[in-house]
Amino acid sequence: MVPILSWLLTTAISATAAASVLAPRAGDPLASCPGYKATNIKTTLSSLTADLTLAGKACNVYGDDLKSLTLTVEYQTDDRIHVKIQDAANSVYQVPASVLPRPGGTSSSKSGNLKFKYNASPFSFSIERTKTGEVLFDTSAANIIFESQYLRLRTSLPENPNLYGLGEHSDPFRLTTTDYVRTLWSQDSYGIPAGANLYGNHPVYFEQRTTGTHGVFFLNSNGMDIKVNNTNGKKQYLEYNTLGGVLDFYFLAGPSPIAVSKQYAEVVGLPAMMPYWGLGYHNCRYGYQDAFAVAEVIYNYSKAEIPLEVMWTDIDYMDRRRVFSLDPQRYPLEKMQAINKYLHDHNQRQIVMVDPAVAYTDYQPYLEGAKDDIFLKRNNGSFWLGVVWAGVSVFPDWFHPNTQGYWNKEFKAFFDPVTGFDLDGLWIDMNEPSNFPCNFPCSDPYAAAVGFPPVPPAVRTPPRPLPGFPCSFQPVGTPCTGSAKRGIVAPVFASKEYSAEIEVRQAPPGQQLGLAGRDLLFPKYAIHNKAAYNTEANAAGGGISNHTVNTDVIHYNKIAEYDTHNIYGTMMSTASRGAMLNRRPDERPFIITRSTFAGAGTKVGKWLGDNVSSWLGYRISIRTMIAFTAIYQVPMVGSDVCGFADNTTEQLCARWASLGAFSPFYRNHNGDGNIGQEFYQWESVAQSARKAIDIRYRLLDYIYTALYKHSQDGTPLINPMFYIYPNDKNTFPLELQYFYGPSILVSPVTEENSASVSVYLPKDIFYDYYTHKKIQGKGTNIVINDVDITSIPLHYRGGVIVPQRVASASTTAELRKLDFELIVPVGSDGKASGELYLDDGLSLVQKGTTYVKFEFDGRRLSIKGKYGYDTGVKIASVTFLGLGGKPKGFDIDGKGVSGWTSNDSTGSLIIPVGKSFGDFTISVNQ
Repeated sequence: MVPILSWLLTTAISATAAASVLAPRAGDPLASCPGYKATNIKTTLSSLTADLTLAGKACNVYGDDLKSLTLTVEYQTDDRIHVKIQDAANSVYQVPASVLPRPGGTSSSKSGNLKFKYNASPFSFSIERTKTGEVLFDTSAANIIFESQYLRLRTSLPENPNLYGLGEHSDPFRLTTTDYVRTLWSQDSYGIPAGANLYGNHPVYFEQRTTGTHGVFFLNSNGMDIKVNNTNGKKQYLEYNTLGGVLDFYFLAGPSPIAVSKQYAEVVGLPAMMPYWGLGYHNCRYGYQDAFAVAEVIYNYSKAEIPLEVMWTDIDYMDRRRVFSLDPQRYPLEKMQAINKYLHDHNQRQIVMVDPAVAYTDYQPYLEGAKDDIFLKRNNGSFWLGVVWAGVSVFPDWFHPNTQGYWNKEFKAFFDPVTGFDLDGLWIDMNEPSNFPCNFPCSDPYAAAVGFPPVPPAVRTPPRPLPGFPCSFQPVGTPCTGSAKRGIVAPVFASKEYSAEIEVRQAPPGQQLGLAGRDLLFPKYAIHNKAAYNTEANAAGGGISNHTVNTDVIHYNKIAEYDTHNIYGTMMSTASRGAMLNRRPDERPFIITRSTFAGAGTKVGKWLGDNVSSWLGYRISIRTMIAFTAIYQVPMVGSDVCGFADNTTEQLCARWASLGAFSPFYRNHNGDGNIGQEFYQWESVAQSARKAIDIRYRLLDYIYTALYKHSQDGTPLINPMFYIYPNDKNTFPLELQYFYGPSILVSPVTEENSASVSVYLPKDIFYDYYTHKKIQGKGTNIVINDVDITSIPLHYRGGVIVPQRVASASTTAELRKLDFELIVPVGSDGKASGELYLDDGLSLVQKGTTYVKFEFDGRRLSIKGKYGYDTGVKIASVTFLGLGGKPKGFDIDGKGVSGWTSNDSTGSLIIPVGKSFGDFTISVNQ
């Protein structure tokens, strides 16, 4: 979050940099840079090494040209080549392995699907497909530049390339390819504006061609501009311009989009499996006045019969916005415990926010951190002071060896099940890190902190009766029997303290800690960071430090914030996961963060920031969700449903309530001062939410299975259209329809005052989710009309069996007690297959799991699996869609089935089954 006035000020002073376009220059000072010459080249079947020496007079444009570099090429798998160019002295900063472990591996170049080729002088290299010789990456377009504070590497591209990724951004899913700049530099980005650097950094792109898909991951955490441009439509290129680090690339062969996604997961790590309850519906807002307001929201959802799984509380609960504190008047411990108990008694959960910055004042969390010496420091040894919601604040140094222990202690004490409140999940915010009220150089934080913390709302007595809550929540005279007595839902473990493997290093040369003598505040190259006053200010004006921690701050392990700024949020995620595991070591942590770096999905999920309540914001929520799941390997992701900034409208919120139900993370969140947008505020929105949640919950085990598969091998939970149909060029630009899991095609209405949507259907078979009517896709658009604001068009994809619950429920705990039905949408080849994964939904290490595969060959449906987890439920029925003809009957394991029904208008057939989970076969008698 960032205050609206602060955002407006930032927007005003950034007006000259409002669009990420390439500014023409009078002459190119880089044109004289000589590049490098390769010598001492050594090759093996699986590797190549060489020395690179400056090939001429140094140009020294944005720093000093390094004269001696090394090249390392590794064939790590048949589908992955690793290429790294670094300084020969090994002093230039590289992303620590503790933050992003490297994959390793050895494979023969003879069996690989990619081939590395090079020219020795001036040195350039290319990556080609082994079988066809197709060039995927070629740096001969411009000489490589490797300076102390600037790196450049350019690759040529085909005309009109289909590029995706390079996040985090709110720009189109398929990237613009003319005069386009993607800047990677974490910033607090209120409104998630287009053409701006946002909260996180994922320097990976996928390129989709008719010949196949490949991926390129640039492992570098320094600030950078990635420029995509061409010359009058010719000589298309992509160019990396970074403020430091090394040239460290992973090339992924594909050849399908899903294969590239899985290969990228092998590099950055597989996503963490989340608890089953995390897929329920969540509600939050910034600005709930007090505990009475929170309790009333919980009660109102129940009264409106809208399932609420998790109630969230923003920073309102804190005492003067200080982390690890409770407002004693508005959110006293007794009332927070009562809310926690009420939720747990009703099989619901509680999440609150924790920010990284700690108030610089005389209270226990600051005193403990100061004693442990874990806060970032200035060069003079004093703590670096910034300004966030609590006013003047200090910031944890995640590289300090004491920080994990400090974080563990604070979490364990504040969220203690007996003396605190028993938190179920965690929300971490402001971890870019944000220092939003304090303009660079932030030399007078006390002046910038005027108005922070903001004036709290009025203290009040209970405004109205809330049945089921304790007497302290009721107005005087209200009959009540409620008790505030605590109930502990999770066991308390006296266990070993969790300790993240943080790499602690001293500062001798040759240890990748960063070159000495750099100007860490005023680099000569100006990235297009929109937190600065204008683009040029990112160099001479110190703009890269504006509204964040100054980049000349040196961490405990001697690495500069200049180099590590973009990984601050991910390091907080790692520490926070450790702290949550320390509290409940047997449970999967559910953590949602704002700032991410490559590999963040191994620890946390992600919400897409402070979006806007607008139809554009609604559409942006689709493409950003697709990018994080399908490309960046962060599957637990979603936007603030109905929008965070500005007032929503009834129509927009009704549409969004439906759309949000088909994102992995489903949370309604609202900004302070806006009109209420809880789903019960309008009857049409309530109806939309009830309908959408009913479908979402019926499909919950289907999407939980997809989440499990994503966590096992990187297969995306959400698929853009071209992932499923990579040979259909018409799918390449599509970003407003997508597959929720492998089967469910989601095609929302995306325009205001519209009741229709144009849906592209590839040449395949689809079935209307609601009517089961068969639709033959022809590679053209169809128009779906009369879609009221409480509905969303959905289709089953032919050939993918969908296991779903026979009904919905008020909570996921109740849902797990219901039987299954199988939907068998027969594909164009007359067959279908699917799978189902079941476990206890919570344990970090499962005692037993059930994994079932469904195969229909046109005549027999076989159910086979391993049944280590006792579900306690049955497969109640099987529904065939598009079976063709009218069968004479059905057998289950050779025994005839009575009571089956058919729908002549749709051709659907429903067979009662009523069998517990175990292997069996259903045969169709023609």
